[in-house]
Amino acid sequence: MKIVKAKSLPDVPITEADIDKAIVRGRKLKRVYANACSVRYEDDCISIGFSDGSRIMLPVAGLPEFEGFSTQDFEQLEVGFGGKALCCEARDLHVSITGLIATSQPLMDLAVSLVASHNGRKSSAAKSAAARANGKKGGRPRKEP
Repeated sequence: MKIVKAKSLPDVPITEADIDKAIVRGRKLKRVYANACSVRYEDDCISIGFSDGSRIMLPVAGLPEFEGFSTQDFEQLEVGFGGKALCCEARDLHVSITGLIATSQPLMDLAVSLVASHNGRKSSAAKSAAARANGKKGGRPRKEP
Protein backbone atom coordinates (compact mmCIF):
# COMPACT_ATOMS: atom_id res chain seq x y z
CA MET A 1 0.00 0.00 0.00
CA LYS A 2 1.33 3.39 -1.00
CA ILE A 3 1.13 6.15 1.59
CA VAL A 4 0.63 9.66 0.27
CA LYS A 5 1.23 12.57 2.60
CA ALA A 6 -1.13 15.50 2.38
CA LYS A 7 0.40 18.69 1.10
CA SER A 8 -0.32 21.88 2.94
CA LEU A 9 -1.21 24.51 0.40
CA PRO A 10 -1.11 28.18 1.31
CA ASP A 11 -4.39 30.02 1.27
CA VAL A 12 -4.51 31.83 -2.05
CA PRO A 13 -7.37 34.18 -2.84
CA ILE A 14 -9.57 33.08 -5.74
CA THR A 15 -9.71 35.52 -8.62
CA GLU A 16 -12.43 36.08 -11.22
CA ALA A 17 -10.18 34.38 -13.78
CA ASP A 18 -10.02 31.26 -11.57
CA ILE A 19 -13.80 31.20 -11.32
CA ASP A 20 -14.17 31.59 -15.09
CA LYS A 21 -11.74 28.71 -15.68
CA ALA A 22 -13.65 26.49 -13.25
CA ILE A 23 -16.95 27.27 -14.96
CA VAL A 24 -15.54 26.41 -18.39
CA ARG A 25 -14.05 23.16 -17.04
CA GLY A 26 -17.40 22.26 -15.44
CA ARG A 27 -19.30 22.87 -18.68
CA LYS A 28 -16.90 20.62 -20.58
CA LEU A 29 -17.35 17.83 -18.03
CA LYS A 30 -21.12 18.24 -18.13
CA ARG A 31 -21.06 17.42 -21.84
CA VAL A 32 -18.84 14.37 -21.30
CA TYR A 33 -20.84 12.73 -18.52
CA ALA A 34 -24.58 12.19 -18.41
CA ASN A 35 -25.76 13.40 -15.02
CA ALA A 36 -28.81 11.96 -13.33
CA CYS A 37 -31.53 14.52 -12.77
CA SER A 38 -34.45 12.45 -11.41
CA VAL A 39 -35.19 9.23 -9.55
CA ARG A 40 -38.47 7.35 -9.05
CA TYR A 41 -39.49 4.10 -7.45
CA GLU A 42 -41.99 2.06 -9.45
CA ASP A 43 -42.76 -1.66 -9.89
CA ASP A 44 -40.00 -2.73 -7.45
CA CYS A 45 -37.44 -0.87 -9.59
CA ILE A 46 -35.48 2.33 -9.24
CA SER A 47 -35.90 4.45 -12.34
CA ILE A 48 -33.07 6.95 -12.88
CA GLY A 49 -33.51 9.76 -15.42
CA PHE A 50 -30.55 11.53 -16.99
CA SER A 51 -30.04 15.05 -18.27
CA ASP A 52 -30.03 13.89 -21.91
CA GLY A 53 -33.56 12.44 -21.57
CA SER A 54 -32.54 8.79 -21.22
CA ARG A 55 -33.69 6.62 -18.31
CA ILE A 56 -32.65 3.27 -16.83
CA MET A 57 -34.51 0.98 -14.46
CA LEU A 58 -32.73 -1.23 -11.95
CA PRO A 59 -34.56 -3.89 -9.92
CA VAL A 60 -33.98 -3.37 -6.20
CA ALA A 61 -34.22 -7.11 -5.45
CA GLY A 62 -30.52 -7.67 -6.20
CA LEU A 63 -29.19 -4.50 -4.57
CA PRO A 64 -28.01 -5.00 -0.97
CA GLU A 65 -27.86 -1.22 -0.39
CA PHE A 66 -31.66 -1.10 -0.39
CA GLU A 67 -32.40 -4.08 1.89
CA GLY A 68 -34.98 -3.14 4.48
CA PHE A 69 -36.15 -0.06 2.57
CA SER A 70 -39.84 0.70 2.79
CA THR A 71 -41.90 2.35 0.07
CA GLN A 72 -41.66 5.57 2.06
CA ASP A 73 -37.84 5.32 2.09
CA PHE A 74 -37.79 4.86 -1.69
CA GLU A 75 -40.00 7.93 -2.11
CA GLN A 76 -37.37 9.96 -0.18
CA LEU A 77 -34.58 9.03 -2.62
CA GLU A 78 -33.01 12.08 -4.26
CA VAL A 79 -30.29 12.70 -6.79
CA GLY A 80 -27.21 14.21 -5.19
CA PHE A 81 -23.52 14.96 -5.67
CA GLY A 82 -24.09 16.73 -8.98
CA GLY A 83 -26.11 13.89 -10.48
CA LYS A 84 -23.59 11.20 -9.57
CA ALA A 85 -25.32 9.55 -6.59
CA LEU A 86 -28.65 8.59 -5.06
CA CYS A 87 -29.19 9.86 -1.53
CA CYS A 88 -31.68 9.07 1.21
CA GLU A 89 -31.07 11.34 4.18
CA ALA A 90 -33.54 9.45 6.40
CA ARG A 91 -31.45 6.26 6.03
CA ASP A 92 -28.08 8.09 5.75
CA LEU A 93 -27.49 6.45 2.37
CA HIS A 94 -25.36 7.79 -0.47
CA VAL A 95 -24.91 5.35 -3.37
CA SER A 96 -22.96 5.94 -6.58
CA ILE A 97 -25.16 5.62 -9.68
CA THR A 98 -22.19 4.26 -11.62
CA GLY A 99 -21.75 1.59 -8.95
CA LEU A 100 -25.43 0.65 -9.13
CA ILE A 101 -25.25 0.30 -12.91
CA ALA A 102 -22.05 -1.75 -12.61
CA THR A 103 -23.94 -4.38 -10.57
CA SER A 104 -26.08 -5.22 -13.62
CA GLN A 105 -24.19 -7.71 -15.80
CA PRO A 106 -26.39 -7.14 -18.90
CA LEU A 107 -25.78 -3.37 -18.68
CA MET A 108 -22.04 -3.94 -18.27
CA ASP A 109 -22.02 -6.28 -21.31
CA LEU A 110 -23.85 -3.61 -23.30
CA ALA A 111 -21.35 -0.96 -22.16
CA VAL A 112 -18.40 -3.16 -23.19
CA SER A 113 -19.98 -3.71 -26.60
CA LEU A 114 -20.60 0.02 -27.09
CA VAL A 115 -17.07 0.96 -26.07
CA ALA A 116 -15.58 -1.69 -28.39
CA SER A 117 -17.74 -0.44 -31.27
CA HIS A 118 -16.76 3.16 -30.59
CA ASN A 119 -13.05 2.34 -30.33
CA GLY A 120 -13.17 0.26 -33.53
CA ARG A 121 -14.25 3.34 -35.50
CA LYS A 122 -11.21 5.32 -34.44
CA SER A 123 -8.61 5.77 -37.10
CA SER A 124 -4.91 6.21 -36.53
CA ALA A 125 -1.98 6.95 -38.78
CA ALA A 126 -0.92 3.29 -38.57
CA LYS A 127 -4.42 2.06 -39.55
CA SER A 128 -4.56 4.48 -42.48
CA ALA A 129 -1.11 3.44 -43.70
CA ALA A 130 -2.05 -0.25 -43.47
CA ALA A 131 -5.27 0.36 -45.43
CA ARG A 132 -3.35 2.20 -48.18
CA ALA A 133 -0.74 -0.58 -48.37
CA ASN A 134 -3.47 -3.21 -48.67
CA GLY A 135 -5.19 -1.11 -51.35
CA LYS A 136 -2.02 -1.04 -53.43
CA LYS A 137 -1.90 -4.84 -53.25
CA GLY A 138 -5.45 -5.11 -54.52
CA GLY A 139 -7.31 -4.91 -51.22
CA ARG A 140 -7.82 -7.37 -48.45
CA PRO A 141 -6.79 -10.91 -49.44
CA ARG A 142 -9.67 -13.34 -49.87
CA LYS A 143 -10.07 -16.11 -47.34
CA GLU A 144 -9.30 -19.58 -48.60
CA PRO A 145 -12.28 -21.95 -48.20
